[in-house]
Amino acid sequence: MNIIITISITAFLVLYAGLFKANKALLPLTIVGLLTALGFTFCAWGANTVHFGMIQTDNFALAFSSVCIIGTLLIFLLTQNYFHAKSDNIAEYYTLILFALAGMIMMVSYKNMAMLFVGLEIMSVSLYILAGIRKKDFASNEASLKYFLMGAFSTGFLLFGITLIYGATGSFDLDKIQEYLVANNQTHTVSPLVYPGIILMMIGLCFKVGAAPFHFWTPDVYEGAPTLITTFMSTVVKTAGFAAFLRLFAGSLGSEHQFWVMPLMVIVCLTLFIGNVTALFQKNFKRMLAYSSISHAGYLLFSLIVLSQYSNNNVLVYASAYTFASIIAFAVLILVKQKTGSDSFESFNGLAKKNPLVALSLTVAMLSLAGIPLTAGFIGKYLMFLNVMQEYQTILVAFAILNALVGFYYYFKVIVAMYFKDGAETELSAPIQYKVVLVISVIVTILLGVYPAVILNLI
Repeated sequence: MNIIITISITAFLVLYAGLFKANKALLPLTIVGLLTALGFTFCAWGANTVHFGMIQTDNFALAFSSVCIIGTLLIFLLTQNYFHAKSDNIAEYYTLILFALAGMIMMVSYKNMAMLFVGLEIMSVSLYILAGIRKKDFASNEASLKYFLMGAFSTGFLLFGITLIYGATGSFDLDKIQEYLVANNQTHTVSPLVYPGIILMMIGLCFKVGAAPFHFWTPDVYEGAPTLITTFMSTVVKTAGFAAFLRLFAGSLGSEHQFWVMPLMVIVCLTLFIGNVTALFQKNFKRMLAYSSISHAGYLLFSLIVLSQYSNNNVLVYASAYTFASIIAFAVLILVKQKTGSDSFESFNGLAKKNPLVALSLTVAMLSLAGIPLTAGFIGKYLMFLNVMQEYQTILVAFAILNALVGFYYYFKVIVAMYFKDGAETELSAPIQYKVVLVISVIVTILLGVYPAVILNLI
């Protein structure tokens, strides 16, 4: 609870500072607030506190909250010279991102489905505005409208599903729902309202995490939104969405696993296939990352195909690996686009000669996203495949591996452009804050790839 309060107070302080045009104080205020919130997560570690029957502060919530806060902190460090050139109202950007983060903390720690809805809406409303915050940019306006319309539909599905579950069990509380399902499973008296409720909630959450066939908004919104906002949506938002998905389906609805696992497997296969194959044909680096995020949603859903004691940890490792690698990729994209005005693959030509550090960082990110050994991405994919192989789902694993091989092509296309193609003979300088983000992210990516035990058994 202290984490949510700290982030919310920080958002109001930043907004208040913006009223007095104290733009230089915005980033320091935000960093102090986020570090304080991160300190509260460490102090609460090991506790299992329930606040008013709505929020549960356990290791699961604290671990995913830490990933979200650290990811947001790194993204804020990328704001140097980013908002200033586009808008005078910088405080609004900071405030909306902080409110979205507060919603995400609710999403990863909810104990009552009403709190899941509240957290989801706080996050979503902030993101609708952030996606279209550049009022004079047609692409940004289009992204915001598409995101709002699709988000409204997905919220409708989720709410209808929650209503049916409540009608069957008489409670929004996750523990009481689980008790009802376990007790009535034994006597085969589960209400028929439960099953359409589960499917509707699965559809609603799949919309939020960008899983196929509910992914149609993802490429256009990611491409049209400001790149920094796309970074936030592609990393921290997706991590929170999967944590919420996991808490509900692996916890309360775990006893109905036999019912919902088959439709989930269909979603996983469609997500992997559509994400990877479509990414192959992209000529725009930002749009490629959007389709790449869809494919990674498929790998993250592997944790729910076979429920085990390791599912939570596996998702934490994969989400962390994906978050840090994607932050590197988008940070480099921002630098390249500011220099060249383009985000096509050709704009990365010869980047290794212009700035070796930036090129090396992006290489590590691409290798991690592709799942190459000694990177965190490899460990993440390995854990997901190992989890599914516990029930000998060999066909599904073989299908996923083939899709991963397809991913090698479009990830390595960037590496080839940086090292083996000639570009314009101009230097690409990186501000100190960008260098800090790149170095930290690369170190974490390699550290988790070499020594995954750092976070493997946290939950």
